[in-house]
Amino acid sequence: MNIIVVGIGKVGYTVAEQLAQEKHDVTIIDTNEEVINDTLQDIDVIGVIGNGAVSKTLLDAGIDECDMLIALTGSDELNILACLLAKKLGADSTIARVRNLEYSNDLKIIKDSLGLTMAVNPEKEAAAEIQRILKFPTARNVTFFGHDQVDILSFVANKSCSLTDKAIKDSFSKLKTQALACAVERNDEVFIPTGDFVVQEHDTLAVLTPTKTAPDFFKQIGYKMQDIKNIMIIGGGKIAMYLADSLSHINVNTTIIEKDLETAKNISDFFPHINVVHGDGTNRSLLLEEGLLEADAFICLTGIDEENIVLSLFAKNASPKIKTITKVNHTLFSEVIKTLDIDSVVYPKFTTADIIMKNVRAKQSGNERNDVQKLTRIINNRVEAVEFEVGADSQLIGKTLTELNIRKNILLGSITRGKDVIIPKGSDALCAGDTVVIVTSTERLLNLDDILE
Repeated sequence: MNIIVVGIGKVGYTVAEQLAQEKHDVTIIDTNEEVINDTLQDIDVIGVIGNGAVSKTLLDAGIDECDMLIALTGSDELNILACLLAKKLGADSTIARVRNLEYSNDLKIIKDSLGLTMAVNPEKEAAAEIQRILKFPTARNVTFFGHDQVDILSFVANKSCSLTDKAIKDSFSKLKTQALACAVERNDEVFIPTGDFVVQEHDTLAVLTPTKTAPDFFKQIGYKMQDIKNIMIIGGGKIAMYLADSLSHINVNTTIIEKDLETAKNISDFFPHINVVHGDGTNRSLLLEEGLLEADAFICLTGIDEENIVLSLFAKNASPKIKTITKVNHTLFSEVIKTLDIDSVVYPKFTTADIIMKNVRAKQSGNERNDVQKLTRIINNRVEAVEFEVGADSQLIGKTLTELNIRKNILLGSITRGKDVIIPKGSDALCAGDTVVIVTSTERLLNLDDILE
């Protein structure tokens, strides 16, 4: 497809990079010539210098032959205007990043009125990801599928884990809940495991399980499920605001530490029930005074990656049982970060890119059914989990899984049928209207039938 990306910041670069990797014809637009030139050295794309919310710039970028425009600048208003102009000038689909908390309740109106394919909010999505992790604090990362009835939970196997040093077929057969090991990372290798695969200590496992039985799964494999009652958040930016909004609906005590006085006042005005502290979150005495040692979770959301990482390490050293969650924008040191004693790392740009790529693949597929319903990357973004709805014309219907010739390194992880979640066996078969989760370490799937040889 011909795709234009407007705004090459962290998210824009990541989206352009992934689109290029999937062999789309990509044109990038940014007002900063240096950003354009640096990106052209790294990625096989076309660059246009200019304002993406101006018709001349869009025409120079080939908007009249564009299948999709994705506006990801730092200004919501510019993104909306760019999409509006793009639609008028011939673009088939448009996606806008809209970040302002005050716009969040009006996103559907904005989307419908302007004919947007999607309005995406990276900060809100990152906050939702953090809230999922807080629901299952033992997990490193959590993704919901099947109308929020299925979870993929990533966690590290330790000595006390009942799965460690056992073949998957033996350890999982003893569980009283449904669960399926769908991916494993060991050192620098990633596996879609078979039943004979033996889990080792320090492996990172991604396990698919029904949401309602996920807590029981962790208990059965030897992990204690602690309740998160006291949360400390460092940094009062947009992610913190969205997270505070979602936490306000559940019974937790939340403290936000923000060093900018005006920002702290705004948060306090928005959320009077939350303890907002104006101060420097890097101040050790302040953290201890505000209850670090009593906190169940410590979430670092400042705009400086190094600060977030160091603060998380300090919190874990001060209180080893605390759950640490760290926001990271850059990925240059991701291999180093995963060796540190930090429980969960959230990359907002990857979360946003996954949502956008789901829409790109769905449009590329051209089918109402059998196309991508949801896409996310797990295990340090090295494995894809893709959700499809089974259309009436799917080649998979009417055959058991044993009879299907499924391609290598592809796993059919779950079937959601109405309110029922099925962890499939060889004798199970798909029906029209089912939603299925496919896990793969090698393929970029557009259509459910693509899993067949």
